[in-house]
Amino acid sequence: MQSTSQTVNDYIDSLADDRKATINQLCDVLRQHLPAGFSEEMSYGMIGYVVPHALYPAGYHTNPKLPLPFINVGSQKNYVVLHHVGLFLDQALLDWFVGEYPKHSKTSLDMGKGCIRFKKADQIPYTLLAELAAKLTPEGWITIYEQQRKAIKSGK
Repeated sequence: MQSTSQTVNDYIDSLADDRKATINQLCDVLRQHLPAGFSEEMSYGMIGYVVPHALYPAGYHTNPKLPLPFINVGSQKNYVVLHHVGLFLDQALLDWFVGEYPKHSKTSLDMGKGCIRFKKADQIPYTLLAELAAKLTPEGWITIYEQQRKAIKSGK
């Protein structure tokens, strides 16, 4: 379910109190640990952490008017979600995360392609997510993104 909120504060204010606290804590972790250069804004109806046009003027390939997405955080009906595009495009990062997850959580990993779902707020491994957030700089993310775009264009 995508929000129509125009600002991050409006998005958070629209949530139920329990989700508000969870999303605030998750965003605080990301704000504290993401390397300098990422921007926080509404993106795809969720809170997004993006590479702004000032650092990557080409923007997102499907819509160059949008900044390059990296991480999105959202509140869905039955869970809190963290979308990390780097996990989808960087196998080494995905392998690291999947290997580390059991060390930080007693629950099994509920994950799709770069989408991590948390059904209970008290089971969110904030320390692990802080480590994950710190793993890629905007420049590192741009490099991975461009490598994947070239591979797709060349049919690899």
